[in-house]
Amino acid sequence: MTENKELICINCPMGCRLNVTIEDGRVTEVTGNTCPRGREYALKEAVDPMRILTSTVRIEGAVHRVLPVISDGEIPLRQMFEAMAEIKKIDVRAPIKEGDIVLHDILGSGVNIIASRTMDRVD
Repeated sequence: MTENKELICINCPMGCRLNVTIEDGRVTEVTGNTCPRGREYALKEAVDPMRILTSTVRIEGAVHRVLPVISDGEIPLRQMFEAMAEIKKIDVRAPIKEGDIVLHDILGSGVNIIASRTMDRVD
């Protein structure tokens, strides 16, 4: 079965319109890219898109009620809602430092959710 997809490359400011042909779940052709990065983007994005996840978790004992967090790698887009449900369960306590792991190996992906801000304890 052959499928065609149109994508807009986000790897550089050119924003090339890519035409991707997929056969049996594999990219067989990419056209419209003006640089090699467009082809690389299409190979990943057309079949199994990946994303960096950013969110917040509840934090106790800090000035703010929530702590911004980010994944330290990409996770499959198809798992984004499941990952957000896991993040929603997290509560942390201040103090916490930027880069501290707040959730190890989310969904068995090998990717950690880390604090993207330092928050000191407030009494």
